[in-house]
Amino acid sequence: MGSQLARTVLSVWGWLSLGLLVIVWTMMTFVVWVVTTPFDRDRYWTGFVFRRVCVAYKFLNPMWSFTTSGRTVTDPRRPYVVVSNHESFVDMIAISQLPWEMKWMSKETFFRFPFLGWMMMMSNDIKIVRGNKQSIVSAMKGSRERLDRKLSVMVFPEGTRSQHGGLGEFKDGAFRLAIETQSPILPLALVGAREALVKGSWKMNVTHAEVRVLDTIETTGLTLDDVPALRDRTREIISATISEMKG
Repeated sequence: MGSQLARTVLSVWGWLSLGLLVIVWTMMTFVVWVVTTPFDRDRYWTGFVFRRVCVAYKFLNPMWSFTTSGRTVTDPRRPYVVVSNHESFVDMIAISQLPWEMKWMSKETFFRFPFLGWMMMMSNDIKIVRGNKQSIVSAMKGSRERLDRKLSVMVFPEGTRSQHGGLGEFKDGAFRLAIETQSPILPLALVGAREALVKGSWKMNVTHAEVRVLDTIETTGLTLDDVPALRDRTREIISATISEMKG
């Protein structure tokens, strides 16, 4: 009974502190957006500051802890197509602990949220409507433009978190994008975010989540005929790493 009450109280605090932090951070992000507009039209620094809200939040929520491991990205302006497995809403917080900026491809509904959506728009993230062909074409075009301007793009190739809790099938989009732009794939393996917030529940669990940055997969010389092989190779690498991390 006592542990359940503590979980409830800490969950209330977790959501309340997150909401207040996002409101304050929106004002900070807006200031950065205004100040950097003359010299940063790519919104690299606006996005970088926006993503730091997740770093700040880990100090406010005693139920969640995050670490990053693996490969070090030495040039934050070398554009990658970054792909990760998708576990929960907490993925965004965990992956944003990485110390470089990426433009996220996200569901259009997130852009409608007050404060969070405003920061996503100021950061020039990429909106997509699932199942809408025109939206998908627009999102891919926007992703190519960002890669051309030396900005990495973050994609969840599963599209949505799987219902069974395992790694879902990967869609072709991210891998087609990487080959079309001859950009390297940067795979991420994420463990722990699913347990932090179980789907359908608002109550948080005491959890540690880890993001591991894996070796890049080059696409130079590949053609669109290589999309399935690149997709499956990337999925196998991420799947094997997840098993290793859990083991």
